[in-house]
Parts: sequence; C-alpha cells; structure tokens
Amino acid sequence: MSRPAELELSAAVTVNERTQPLLDGVVKPAGIRLVIGPLGAGDMFWRQLKFAEFDVSEMSLSDLMIATARGNRDWVALPVYTLRRFYHTQVLVHRDAGIARPQDLRGKRVGVPEYQLTSIVWARGVIRDEYDVEPREMEWFVERLADASHGGATGFVAPPGVRITSLGPERNLGEMLVARELDALFHYIPSHNLIDRSSLDLRGRADVGTLFPDPAAEGRRYFRSTGVYPVNHCVVVRRTILERHPWVGLAVYDAFVAAKEHLDAQGRAALQPFFSAGLLPGGTRDSLAKDPWAYGMRNSRTAVETIERYLFEQGLLDRRVSVDELFLPASLAT
Repeated sequence: MSRPAELELSAAVTVNERTQPLLDGVVKPAGIRLVIGPLGAGDMFWRQLKFAEFDVSEMSLSDLMIATARGNRDWVALPVYTLRRFYHTQVLVHRDAGIARPQDLRGKRVGVPEYQLTSIVWARGVIRDEYDVEPREMEWFVERLADASHGGATGFVAPPGVRITSLGPERNLGEMLVARELDALFHYIPSHNLIDRSSLDLRGRADVGTLFPDPAAEGRRYFRSTGVYPVNHCVVVRRTILERHPWVGLAVYDAFVAAKEHLDAQGRAALQPFFSAGLLPGGTRDSLAKDPWAYGMRNSRTAVETIERYLFEQGLLDRRVSVDELFLPASLAT
C-alpha cells in the first residue's frame, strides 16, 4: 500500500517530561501530522474506552487487558511507558487506624477511585506477593460513579469474595479518610476532572501518612528483590488505522522514543529518572546499570506479564491475555 504524504491522526497524552517534546511539536512522527493535546489520565482512558475518541493515546494497562479479554479489539499497544511507579509505596493510612505494617491492612476499610485501576492492581498484587495480604481481607470503597468510570466502560463486576461499596456522589475519599470513615487509601487523586471528586490536599497532614515510613527505601528493596519497575500507562493506536497503514505503529513508537531521547540529550534526564523512581539513595547510580524508564518490550516484558498475572489472580480478567495479543507484533523485538 502506498504511503500518504502525511497522515493526520488525533492524539492525547498526559503532560510530563517524556511527552512534552511531542506536545511542543519539537518531535514529530515521520509521515504523520499528530493533532495532539494534553489530557488527564482518568478522563482520557474513560473517553477512549467509552467513545474511542482518539487515534493515538496513552492507555491504562489494566483497562486495556480487561477490555481485550472481554472482546474489545479496538486498540493495539506500543511498549511506551509514560508512567511508572512503585504504587504499593504510595498507600496512605490514617495514623489512628492502627496500621504500622502491610499485614495490619487486614480487616481495614480501604478507599480507591475504582477497583480496576492499574496502580491499585499493582499495589494489591505486590502487597499480596510480598506481605501475604489478600484483597478479600479488606473492605473496599469506590469513589467513581459507574457511568463515569473505566469499569463502567469495560463491564466491571466485583470479583468473588471481595466486598466493594460504591460511594454516592456526595461522598469522596479524602474527606472520608480524614473523618476516619476509611482507614487507608490505595490511590488518591486530589483533582477536579470529569470522573474524580476528591479535593483535599492530604500532603503534610499530621493525621495522614504513608504505609511505609520510607517509601523510597521500600521501592529500592522491591526493585532489587524482583527487578520489576511497575508500568502503568502504555500507548495505543487504533487497530483500524494499522490495518490500513501498517507503518504507523512503528512511526508512532519511534516518535515517543525520540521524544525521550530529546530529553536525555538536553542533559535534564541523565539521573532524574533514577531519583524520581526512588532508586537512588544518593547522588550516584548506585548498583543500577540500566535506565528504569526504558521503552521497548525487552525492557518491560516481565513487568507487563506481572500486571497481567495480578489482574487474573484478582479476578479481573475473564481469561489470560498474552503480551503477543496486546502489542504491535513489530514492537515485540524492541
């Protein structure tokens, strides 16, 4: 098939150092005019899952896997990861809830924006693997309304044996934690957007702390134990576009790689990824030899397979989903 002079594609990404060169137009995909704009992750994923609005976008790995397992084949993934964190280290607890270690979460009331978010799947999975606490041993409270949530768009059903309460529109997670109606939050989004409603800033409050007193130290411990730096967002391309223009997938992938390399070339990112990952206790690269933000399947297969395993073990997948089924075939060798 002949290649058009320039193919126009709509796109949406979150704003961060790795996407800014694309948003600024400093980096452009070869042969593509990318009409791109910034968007919050929660809104973006909901709009993609519900309305398939953009040709190219970031996408939650858990949402993509769940949708794929249930027969939605609208999207093809690229091994570009614009967000990675040690999510279990970001769990917040009320200091009067009697939670001094992960095992103390048993029997506690835990708030989440929604149950299937990738960050929360990671946190539950790591805490189960590393500290033997099962999701069914906690009681879950969900803030997002069903008709404006990722789960609502993918047919979420509570896994067997898991107690989940949906909060009414007048309730929000931040106020409930401060009021001691919740004991912990596995992920907190204090922002005004289309689907989240918490607004309290919980940073620096005397009555709220992190599950791990030193989150960075716990992140380093987990990384050295497993070699896994959790991936949250990938990038997806509309399947029908790839069927018409197979070259588009690698052109988009190369553009995201070039945007990251542009940042590196400016000298602003040589060590920053290591610090932001919590992987450096001091000013050197310590014992790490590779970039924890690296794109490509060779650098991420274990992490992607781990989140897929967690989704299946947590009862969120109707069937197992393979890496080969999700990702652009040409990207599997990257």
